[in-house]
Amino acid sequence: MKPKLHPLTGLILLTVLLSLLGCSASPPASLGLRADIALAQSEAPRVTSPSVTAGDQTELTAGNHAFALELYRYLAAEADDNLFFSPHSISVALAMAYAGARGTTRAEMAEALRFTLPEDRLHPAFNHLDLELSRRGEGADGKDGEGFRLNVVNALWGQRDYTFQEAYLETLARHYGAGLRLVDFVNETEPSRLAINSWVSEQTEGRIEDLIPDGALDALTRLVLTNAIYFNAAWAEPFMTQATRDGAFFLLNGETVEVPLMRQLAGFRYTQGEGYQAVELPYDGHELSMVILLPDTGDFEAFERNLDATQLAAILAELSFTRLDLTMPRFETTSEFSLTDALSALGMPQAFTEAADFSGIDGTQELFISDVIHKAFVAVDEEGTEAAAATAVIVAAESAQEPPVVRIDRPFIFLIRDIETGALLFLGRIVNPAQE
Repeated sequence: MKPKLHPLTGLILLTVLLSLLGCSASPPASLGLRADIALAQSEAPRVTSPSVTAGDQTELTAGNHAFALELYRYLAAEADDNLFFSPHSISVALAMAYAGARGTTRAEMAEALRFTLPEDRLHPAFNHLDLELSRRGEGADGKDGEGFRLNVVNALWGQRDYTFQEAYLETLARHYGAGLRLVDFVNETEPSRLAINSWVSEQTEGRIEDLIPDGALDALTRLVLTNAIYFNAAWAEPFMTQATRDGAFFLLNGETVEVPLMRQLAGFRYTQGEGYQAVELPYDGHELSMVILLPDTGDFEAFERNLDATQLAAILAELSFTRLDLTMPRFETTSEFSLTDALSALGMPQAFTEAADFSGIDGTQELFISDVIHKAFVAVDEEGTEAAAATAVIVAAESAQEPPVVRIDRPFIFLIRDIETGALLFLGRIVNPAQE
């Protein structure tokens, strides 16, 4: 049998859409490396001022949006409950694997992930985006009374004495700040799994535990690619806890559940269209925001089914400042997925078979992706949002009129985004806020 490449991408979801999203240009050796785990990184330094055009950054973001919404539709069709994940974390983790793909495997991955830039511009664009995100939140508050946190970190975990291509390690060092931690999957499978899970937990402030389940790694594992993201931010306009009241939330099946509903009268960017309302809630510092898409009663499934990157861009472009009477639920939810079937369905099946070509990683055609594991958490309350996610690739003008009423008391879709770059960090839906 050929060795397996176990992909791992860690990502901690946004605190209610921003809890775990960390961007860091720090050298990988500083990221919680156990003393008994050796680090074999390229001598190439991280590129801290990548030359990236505005057009390339826009093209990367547009492709990431398209992938995010296509993956959302696939996952939503397979589930009937709440859904939350970090498309940014998944894209970054798989971009690191993509750097070693060749031939048909690379072409399929580019199609599925909507990577349209050539590699000599794609990886610098991801680097530029990561560095931009790392600058967010200076002087802003977190929802827990501590400072704003948005941390995105990457790491590689490779088999000791296995030969990895220097050019591959150099690409990941220069553009993803990722060093190769040497572990022994062959003789110490369980300690290696625990070390990776411990790193993910540390990077996500304990919100993502046990990312890689027992049995996911074995003696044939050669490489695990991890990405972790943690976000913790306060609302720019916090809700008053005194205004929160229990109220009815209307489920898709016509039943209702009693949940805490927060309320405030304030100015937000808002729009409404045929069959929906949309409202943007900025976080402290006004650099990131949560956007809630609220389909009309009876229209949720059709709206969700038809939502794509073009429609989302049109909705975001229509947002304008409006004074609102806003009601929304507190909620907390977790999601966990194996993304193998989803990614195969989106167009990259070969990467998960023995026909895969990841020769750019080790110079052979023995590696393939055995699994892509993703786990995410989000919590939203009166103070703000905390979110975390991890992916493992096992490789206001006032008006005299009555303000519009936005009562989010029925299923809705939400996303967390970086306002300047448009990067879509988290995406999900709440069909039952009483369900964790």
